[in-house]
Amino acid sequence: MTFKRLVVILLTAITVLLAGSSLIHSWQEPQFKSSLELYQTDMVLQASTWEPENNQDNRNNKEKNYQTARNAILGEKPVESAIKEYEAAQKSAKVALAKTENRLKKLQEQPIPTQPQATLSQPNQKQLLLKSLQERQKNLAEIDLRLGILQAQQQKSDLAIQTWKQVQEQNLISPDLQKTSRVLTGIWENPPRILPDAPELTKANLSGWYQYTALSQLYRLQQRDDALLALEASQQNIAEQAVIKLAIVGVVPNLTLLIGFGLLIFLIVQRFLKGKESLLAQNSELKWLTPWDAETTLLVFVGGFFLMAQFVVPLIIGLLPLPPATSNIRIQAGYVLLSYVLMAIGAVLVVYVAIKPFLPLPEGWFRFRLGGKWILWGFGGYCVALPIVLLVSLINQQIWQGQGGSNPLLELALEGQDSVTLGIFFTTAAIAAPLFEEFLFRGFLLPSFTRYIPVWGSILLSALIFAIAHLSLSEILPLLSLGIVLGIVYTRSRNLLAPMLLHSIWNGSTLLSLFVLGSGNN
Repeated sequence: MTFKRLVVILLTAITVLLAGSSLIHSWQEPQFKSSLELYQTDMVLQASTWEPENNQDNRNNKEKNYQTARNAILGEKPVESAIKEYEAAQKSAKVALAKTENRLKKLQEQPIPTQPQATLSQPNQKQLLLKSLQERQKNLAEIDLRLGILQAQQQKSDLAIQTWKQVQEQNLISPDLQKTSRVLTGIWENPPRILPDAPELTKANLSGWYQYTALSQLYRLQQRDDALLALEASQQNIAEQAVIKLAIVGVVPNLTLLIGFGLLIFLIVQRFLKGKESLLAQNSELKWLTPWDAETTLLVFVGGFFLMAQFVVPLIIGLLPLPPATSNIRIQAGYVLLSYVLMAIGAVLVVYVAIKPFLPLPEGWFRFRLGGKWILWGFGGYCVALPIVLLVSLINQQIWQGQGGSNPLLELALEGQDSVTLGIFFTTAAIAAPLFEEFLFRGFLLPSFTRYIPVWGSILLSALIFAIAHLSLSEILPLLSLGIVLGIVYTRSRNLLAPMLLHSIWNGSTLLSLFVLGSGNN
């Protein structure tokens, strides 16, 4: 066995262990998609309170047009839809909480180990589980507070009070949340009870439509007409902005989705009618001439991606004189961007060192051409990817039921609501990530596979590795479908700019949607 083969086997084993451990860890983690759907639900509720100004001249026509537009954007019964969403979220949160409680119970029932190292590790594990338990209880309490307000709005005050009492029975959550649940219970009780600090607690622990609804009920009980009028005027401005934001994050993607469906049907029909002369058949069997073997391909990937991300980049960042990654969202965004840049530099260097003995490369490798139809391929690929990934995501959601983890960058992006943070995240997601990942996965990995397997097999294999490399079980199927589209776009266009553009539009549109949703709920 050669030294190179031994190194490849060792690095591959380490990579498999690291990736497997991360995927197993993500198994019990909640999906960020669930939180994102609740953000959009909350914005729909905000927008549902908007009422256009009345004009006596053509009031009937305006009301009819308004109702049609309102139903198209918000749905016919936004509160009923929100209740279903929050009931599903409540069920998922209870399941996650029960799992954490069972894990903690099993840990506490274990006998105290005699080895010193194990004795030290068990309390640490217990602390982590207690922290996770508190976070899950807090999440469930916040869901219950909002679900109760939705139920009360549907004239189901008794059911709402039962929901809020569940918050009061929890021991580890924030006392402010328990106080807020008592405030809400008092407001909707019969006869009502107004507790001290009711307005302050409502404003501090509720936001958006829920805060508006609770304060409206409170001001009516207190007969504070001036405060109620001011609240309703402020809410109208917020609701109007929410309608515009929903149009951005809902209507525009839906139009693109329709275009994508039409384009997908056209491509499939054309493939059957024109055969090898169709767009999908273009370059579909044309392989790259790959001068290196599978060992070099594997060494480049595990060394230039997984180990670079898991060991080298964290080590470099740790040695740099940088401020700690505190709760400051700008600093966290900066760390994410720096990590991507360092990974990209490291990966390019590893690729260069590995293929240097084979220079100059055969024609077609790492091709960047400004001419041609790469813009059409990139944008068209994005439109086609939307319906495909959406369908796969719906199936995937039924498989994982809200579990399986998510990309932590999405949650950070949702929290970042200033222009500087957004600029950093946009640079990372829409520029750095597409350039780096497409260079490695489509530019190097996919063509290297064509030495041994057909082009379609290389597309599938590179897409699968691309999906697994994101280290989140719940994202494997959607990212696999996206990776397949990226691979098809690259093999047909033979221009790396095309999948880079597709990837950039995909990440950029997702990031902007997150920013719009976050700004509407803070």
